[in-house]
Amino acid sequence: MKNRNINHKDDWATPEYLYKELNNEFNFDFDPCPLTHDVELWDGLKIPWGERNFINPPYSRKLKDAFVKKAIEESKEGKLCVMLLPVSTSTVLFHEYILPNKKEIRFLFKRVKFCGYNTFGEYVNNIPGMHDSMIVIF
Repeated sequence: MKNRNINHKDDWATPEYLYKELNNEFNFDFDPCPLTHDVELWDGLKIPWGERNFINPPYSRKLKDAFVKKAIEESKEGKLCVMLLPVSTSTVLFHEYILPNKKEIRFLFKRVKFCGYNTFGEYVNNIPGMHDSMIVIF
């Protein structure tokens, strides 16, 4: 079992193959939470989004929940929001926000191997995440 007490980071990149596959289908024009940007310059939770958005939010609970709720708000303005999220179907977020508002949910086969720096400062791109993943389309 993985040690859930380790100080995990929120900054993990979507693998290029997965982003390209989704972008080929949806033609994204905005990412409200890109991997590397200065949050002092702009905050993806406080600015209007594009018309066709890709969102791989930080997975810490507060930020993940906030980005899901923001995606729902933006979708109600006619914007497409495609989210890469951990599968957690027993939560309030899933039952009270995602299910009633989603256009579609796609559960991914195999765990996504995110790219980033582990707790030892080593760059990794071949180790699967701790959760299964889903694509939620609003």
